[in-house]
Amino acid sequence: MNPKDNVRDRRGFLKGAGAGLAAGLLSPSAVMARPAEQAAPESIVHAGAGRPLTEKEKLDRIASNSWPIRYIFKTRGHFLAEKETSEQMKKKYGEITMLDFPDFTKKTFPGVYHMDLFSGLFGDVDDDSMYVKSTVSYNGKDHTVTEFDPSSASGKKWLEKMANKQVTTGTKCHHISNNAPRNICDLDADTRKAGVEVAKKWLDGAAMLGAKSMRVNSGGPRIAPTPVADPSSYPKNDELAQYLTNCIESFKEMADHGGKVGVKVTLENHWGLTANPINIRIIIEEVNNPFCEASPDFCNWEHEYLLFHALQDLAPYAHTNVHAKYWNRWKNPDVQRNVRIMVNSNYTGIFALEYEEGPWDGVEGAQYLYREVLAAL
Repeated sequence: MNPKDNVRDRRGFLKGAGAGLAAGLLSPSAVMARPAEQAAPESIVHAGAGRPLTEKEKLDRIASNSWPIRYIFKTRGHFLAEKETSEQMKKKYGEITMLDFPDFTKKTFPGVYHMDLFSGLFGDVDDDSMYVKSTVSYNGKDHTVTEFDPSSASGKKWLEKMANKQVTTGTKCHHISNNAPRNICDLDADTRKAGVEVAKKWLDGAAMLGAKSMRVNSGGPRIAPTPVADPSSYPKNDELAQYLTNCIESFKEMADHGGKVGVKVTLENHWGLTANPINIRIIIEEVNNPFCEASPDFCNWEHEYLLFHALQDLAPYAHTNVHAKYWNRWKNPDVQRNVRIMVNSNYTGIFALEYEEGPWDGVEGAQYLYREVLAAL
């Protein structure tokens, strides 16, 4: 199918999203009713079918996720804090590469064939020709890392090999959780453009794997700029507005490119700009392109009140992929409630099993999420 066949009218796309929000906010019955997630029926019905989902239809809504299982992947090295965990998990589960992940998915999550792949695990770690060096700031220190280059000749061959592996195993790359494109809202024009070009290369690579969507982080400061006090007037936040302006311009470019290759570019609630759900809404509404949408994460919030309220706010802007997460930094990261929030907001996309931290290891935690999402669906 030609990707352009999927492109809806931009104005109609945004109008539809806004209309859905308005209906939920202004309808008298909506005002009188309990919150959507509390009013959920005992069984979620299949969208448009008026019946409970079959077991197969439920499994069709789930994706494995390589992030919580990253510790057992063969890599070029770990941060020191992860080394011990990696050694323990490899002893328990063995070592794999991304080419093994399709089989791992089928074995570990029966009936699941969609995959959400983390960019940092791509490539053959023994082949230097498919990697480029980048500088990453972590905990206030700069680290030099080698990252997969999907535009390199050897990188393209590896992507072809991964695509063939998907065919032979009956699995599909649904989404790429990407950390490689950086500086997307940087105040320096050349730095920002360089980040966008990396994203375009990755969108081309994502298309080779048949991915439906790819996350790109907004970049910018890890803590969003705060307003400047003005004793004679209302506070202003010109710095934040400039970051948003640059981010919007970058996502317009990436969404246009994504439309050409058939891969959506998504915004996840991470840090800085996207820690605040209203900033994600602003970017998506200003970009106004069906190839730019939200991919919410259940737990990546700055305080507990955002756990459910912010997800409810972003749900109308998500259509393809969300991260069903458990993270013990919160007292009650209610996975099933969050799944119901999404489904009752007419979300028909995939729930990727992204366990972060808690009483289990990464494999056990992802299996816990597998059971929770199935139960909620």
